[in-house]
Amino acid sequence: MESMALGFLVLIFAAAAAVIWVAGTQLSKQTDVLDARFHLGSALGGLILLAVATNLPEIAITFSAAAAGNVGVAVGNILGGIAIQTVVLVILDAFGNKGKRPLTYRAGSLSLVIEAVTVVGVLGVVIAGSQMPPGLVLFRLTPATVLIVLIWLLGLFLVQRSQKSLPWHGQGHAPDSQTQPQGHSKTTQSSGKKSPRTATSLLIFLVAAAATLGAGVLLERSGEAIAGHIGLSGVLFGATFLALATALPEISTGLTSVKKGDYKLAFSDIFGGNAFLPVLFLAAVLISGKPVLPQAHATDIYLTALAILLTLVYMLGLIFRPSRKILGMGVDSLVVLSLYLLGVAGLFAVASSA
Repeated sequence: MESMALGFLVLIFAAAAAVIWVAGTQLSKQTDVLDARFHLGSALGGLILLAVATNLPEIAITFSAAAAGNVGVAVGNILGGIAIQTVVLVILDAFGNKGKRPLTYRAGSLSLVIEAVTVVGVLGVVIAGSQMPPGLVLFRLTPATVLIVLIWLLGLFLVQRSQKSLPWHGQGHAPDSQTQPQGHSKTTQSSGKKSPRTATSLLIFLVAAAATLGAGVLLERSGEAIAGHIGLSGVLFGATFLALATALPEISTGLTSVKKGDYKLAFSDIFGGNAFLPVLFLAAVLISGKPVLPQAHATDIYLTALAILLTLVYMLGLIFRPSRKILGMGVDSLVVLSLYLLGVAGLFAVASSA
């Protein structure tokens, strides 16, 4: 694609992003149907099915980049994707949440804090894994990538357990927070319509998944060519414009959840997806045959630290629950937005000095 004109590449990139938006909406709807039909439960459905479904663009980009040996784009997209998907909560707070209270106030729940802790734990292993010797590979596996998967699975178990028997007052749900159970929007969303048959829903899901995967590959290829045309490194492009385009499914599904008053599900989808993304490093290692994390650049570690910082801000927001809005959003969302903008500026400084 490098030989194509810049305008044509931008058109391909925009078209692929549009496909991801439309297909992401369908993936969310059909995930809700399949979750209910197979009785997986809202926690498991939100943290696994929807996390995988909404992160299909990142999966496609990781597989494509790893197969081509372009590990830098895969790493930058995954770690940059975590930071920008956390900023999606700012968008949901400012444009989706029309109430007088901020998003964290309405979603206050210790289960969500556990999900945030899982994200921080996984990202901590990413930083530690980047310092491991490059030759530490056995059966195409590295200790850090295996540990990331184990922490992710442990997080799933703890979150599911916390939603059933958490030894806190009110099962860990803050007073005056969302009154209806997490995931209620999945049932009310289709209350006025007849749900499609399971086979039909599964077919739509697979078609939307295939479209998302194909569009994800086009995003990666066209994005890499655009970065070359404008003189932007693949890591910077992957962490900014490419990460924003691949976050479109999260924006779509999140806005739907918030408008239905399912604030906890909106947070769970973001945190669940962010905890899942580093699991893709295991796939990148298996495909490329190379230890991915030891090859991480300074910009990648910087993005990981930024993602941890943004997650911690929202974790504190869920605990302290600010009750006032500033500029149409909670103070925690305003802090996250400010830190992200400063972080992107710092990212360019780190990249230029590397």
